[in-house]
Amino acid sequence: MRKTVQLFITCIIDTLYPEIGKAVVQVLRRVGNSVEFSPYQTCCGQPAFNAGLWDQARTIAVHTIKTFEKTQGDIVIPSGSCASMIRHHYPELFERDPTWSKRAKDFAERVYELSEYLVDRLGMTEIGARFPHKITYHSSCHLLRELGVDRQPRALLSHVHEAEFIELPGTTDCCGFGGVFSVEHPEISAAMLERKIKNIENSGADYVVSCDAGCITNINGGLHRLNIPQRALHIAEVLACT
Repeated sequence: MRKTVQLFITCIIDTLYPEIGKAVVQVLRRVGNSVEFSPYQTCCGQPAFNAGLWDQARTIAVHTIKTFEKTQGDIVIPSGSCASMIRHHYPELFERDPTWSKRAKDFAERVYELSEYLVDRLGMTEIGARFPHKITYHSSCHLLRELGVDRQPRALLSHVHEAEFIELPGTTDCCGFGGVFSVEHPEISAAMLERKIKNIENSGADYVVSCDAGCITNINGGLHRLNIPQRALHIAEVLACT
């Protein structure tokens, strides 16, 4: 029996990377899910929350919760930062409102980041992916530090056929994006990205894989500006290859 899952696609993927969204759907269907997508979903509210605009973030969160309360099944998000926002900060936004606090917590309990869903919820690491290239892995900040997800994407990548995995020096170092952080502190962000780019270049991998489109955008921007041929990919793009 096929399970129904809800796809929360995230703003960056919806706006800049429709190919990642398609890859996520391919992967979820391949492992036996029926994928539904609510057209009423919008931003999770993280940019407003991180900027200290909690009233605006709360309004967005209310809309998001109401939208997905009308649906059934687990909610899969191909982003550690968005999943972390919902799981950890939605309850924080409504901690003084008993009714909405419960609704936020109930909603958060349905949410899984993509690699977390595949490995921890479905118990799958081998999904038939084939990617004949040298790959390395960048541990994005929210995924690693707020969700504690690191073993899961590594397990999935270790089972990709014909891929050669190379450990990335400083894999847990931030790439410098951090959403509004890169805007508010551009010099610090640029220095962090420079360090990340050097480590990617020195790894010798063809591709650096991440679970967050924000990191991918920042890293690819740095690689492109320096005319370095390596590229960053979302883990769904690798897992969708056969």
